[in-house]
Amino acid sequence: MERRDFLKRTGLTLGFLVAPGGLLRVVDAHACGEEGDVDLNAWVHISNSENTITVKCPTAEMGQGNYTAIPLLVAEELDADWRTIRVEQAPAEKAYANPDDFNVQGVGGTRATQGYWRTVRLAGAQARAILILNAAREWGVSPAECNTEPNNVVHAAAGRKMSYMEVAKLDNVTLDASLITEKHLKPSSQWRLIGRDARRLDVPLKVTGQARYGIDVQIPGMLYASILRPPVAALPQPLYGDGAENGPMKVDSAEALKIEGVVKVVELPHAVAVVGTDYWATVLGKRALKVEWRNGSLASQYDSEAKKREWATLAADRALKGRTFGNAGDFDAAFKTAAQTLSADYVTDHAHHACMEPFNATASMMHNDMELWSPTQGQTWAQQVCAKVTGLTEDKIRVHTTFLGGGFGAKTEQLPNAETAMLSKIMDKAVKVIWSREDDIKHGAYRPLAAQHLDAAIAADGRVLGWSHRVVADSVLARVRKTAWDQNPAIDSAVAVGMTQPYGIPNRHHEFVHQASGVPVGYWNAVGSGYTIFAVESFVDEVAAKLGKDPLQLRIDLLTDTRGKAVLERVRKLSDWSRPHDGMAMGVAYNHGGRGHGQIAQVVEVSVNRSSGAIRVHNVWAVADSGAVLQPRHLRQQLETGIIWGVSAALREQVTIKDGVVRQSSFNDYPVPRMDEIPEIHIELLQGGPELLSGAGQLGVAPMAPAIANAVYRLTGARLRALPMLPERMKLALGVMQGLGKQRIDSAT
Repeated sequence: MERRDFLKRTGLTLGFLVAPGGLLRVVDAHACGEEGDVDLNAWVHISNSENTITVKCPTAEMGQGNYTAIPLLVAEELDADWRTIRVEQAPAEKAYANPDDFNVQGVGGTRATQGYWRTVRLAGAQARAILILNAAREWGVSPAECNTEPNNVVHAAAGRKMSYMEVAKLDNVTLDASLITEKHLKPSSQWRLIGRDARRLDVPLKVTGQARYGIDVQIPGMLYASILRPPVAALPQPLYGDGAENGPMKVDSAEALKIEGVVKVVELPHAVAVVGTDYWATVLGKRALKVEWRNGSLASQYDSEAKKREWATLAADRALKGRTFGNAGDFDAAFKTAAQTLSADYVTDHAHHACMEPFNATASMMHNDMELWSPTQGQTWAQQVCAKVTGLTEDKIRVHTTFLGGGFGAKTEQLPNAETAMLSKIMDKAVKVIWSREDDIKHGAYRPLAAQHLDAAIAADGRVLGWSHRVVADSVLARVRKTAWDQNPAIDSAVAVGMTQPYGIPNRHHEFVHQASGVPVGYWNAVGSGYTIFAVESFVDEVAAKLGKDPLQLRIDLLTDTRGKAVLERVRKLSDWSRPHDGMAMGVAYNHGGRGHGQIAQVVEVSVNRSSGAIRVHNVWAVADSGAVLQPRHLRQQLETGIIWGVSAALREQVTIKDGVVRQSSFNDYPVPRMDEIPEIHIELLQGGPELLSGAGQLGVAPMAPAIANAVYRLTGARLRALPMLPERMKLALGVMQGLGKQRIDSAT
């Protein structure tokens, strides 16, 4: 096709690549194949026939709002009319990699808007510059004389206006505009879209049922597969070729093959797959299999209850050295000379993601190409693992990212994609793998079990002079980035995040002691801070109790960060912190947001049923400062979901493992909150400034557990130092309190 004809027929497509220096350069749009068959690497597509502007979203949409937030940043700098914006999921290509997240295309850790903040705004600004250049050429004027208003290029001196769609129809459209840099981006005073509520683009699709999740994918003639896995908890990493140590040793498939609809039984290195013409046939076939398994992994010896006791002992043993980071002063000297000291131990069980949509994926391999439909959080990783198990090169793997029915870090895992890729290659047909709920819960990548020991050194005048925090846990990075970890073992940033507390204590010691468990541990919603902030913020309250100080005021006194002080001062007023309570009590916790530097303070109001031991959260007041607020309503939604997640993890969610076997199997024994159990949530937003940007997806999760535990102590006098705070643990604490004549107790686990 001639370029002129191509542009007329397909609209104007503007593509960008990130140069080594980080600046965007225009790349030529190109057409492939027959007329109308177009393969584009682009952020912005303007269609004059549909009167729309399509923006590519590089990350998965799993309810967190990226499908709206990232295109909104493009639209802001493009000066687009939001009503004409449409979104398409970007393919898996290097041009869409997140520069702030290992330079891969994926999403997690609240890094989406932070990572793409600069790149996509530059893309929008470059697109705007190209539109101005072409309109100016048509008018025979300098681009410097032109400006834009939503969806229009304007030449005010002559009173002329040309819509973006009209620019797309011009002959000889050039993409060779001057290079855009950060100095060309809009100042915050000119923002039209950022900071205001825009309609979420995924919501109409979900309300009308048009949104397609991975579980919805249907390919003509495709087969289904259910997979029987070993009883031992195992989630192999196919990139590293592991899993065979627990794989099948002897398979009797005779009964399975008799079931109508079962086509084939396939032995995989780590499991046995039953392939059939419908899903239910494969489920019945899976149940009919008789398999003898190898039992060669460390996980087969794992007992989570025993590990908690063992690791708690290790956490308190300062002779066992780990990896230190973020230290200051001389804690040992401060502790030895302190007028008072305080120590406490905290333990947390494994927790799971329990996404509403279990793992699934669909692959179709034809000759030397493969298409993958997957609700994945990591398109780059999906390409890599499919290439690994099929022998194809990564550029031959085309990834279609569907909507995700929950992710929470679970869907960074790539085993489902590997399974469907292997089976499609073997069957020479499209194959859809669906994990059952039991598969999902018994074979997850769980939040690590952790034991923590904290010490404080207090001067005679009540000043906190020393703080030590040791965490004993398995490593997420040692599993998911095994090669890099083996080459350079270091602090696990996923596991240890949140340990470096923000309080202005001069002598600080932080230490991570790695213990390999063999059980798969992985990313989770606020994975490390889910337990480190529990320990830090509970221990701050213990220090306050020892000093006889108000715990909220002590935090304000200790903090050096003005933004942190501000959210605490505001939540004190919002919650009416000092008011009297009837049968309830309040607790407070603060989260400095770790890597993202967001700030949040939360106050909860709880009651305790002393006969059943059940803890109920009635109210949550939260004040957050996450820097620039892209969309206020959206941010509140993010914080609300984090708070609900935090309540659930604090009170209910527990995975227990005996001899390597997970005891939970579905929502009957891995419960999550029902609607009538959700507290009233009151949120107020502060803004730290337009140039500050932090993620909000995980910000509200971590403070919930310590706030609840602190409220329980103020109500009952019992300290809960174990997560989750199950009714039986609460009853044990109350029983111990009664046995001690209601004296202060050290722990109730």
